[in-house]
Amino acid sequence: MCHHYVSDERTIILCVLPANADMTLSDGLQMARQVDEKGHRTVGVITKLDIMDAGTNAKNMLEGKDVNLRLGFVGIKNRSQKDIIDQVPVKKAVEAEKKWFDQHPIYKDMPPGYLGIDNLTKKLSKILFTHIKVNLPFIT
Repeated sequence: MCHHYVSDERTIILCVLPANADMTLSDGLQMARQVDEKGHRTVGVITKLDIMDAGTNAKNMLEGKDVNLRLGFVGIKNRSQKDIIDQVPVKKAVEAEKKWFDQHPIYKDMPPGYLGIDNLTKKLSKILFTHIKVNLPFIT
């Protein structure tokens, strides 16, 4: 069923990958590569960066060195189950995510735009706006 939707050339593929598994072998990425061989309409989102094994990171994946997507990757730190149970407001969770990335030994030195829910929101809004602008004249 998913294959039917992502096969449409007008579809933007949001490929969500957990960082605590082998990202290059994920089913979602394999399907995206199958229907979007050059990565022109696939956006990668790497989740769970905070629970990766010690000594590992997703920097190469985020920078497109492992898998190249024209629309790129954004890494995010998910809210913890405790945060959800404690009803931590989203605004505070976003601030905590930013602080976590700012203090991380690898991610703190990455260029802007690769990390955080705020960057993901901006990237997706820009992609959607551009996609609508390009494709609207052809929709009948």
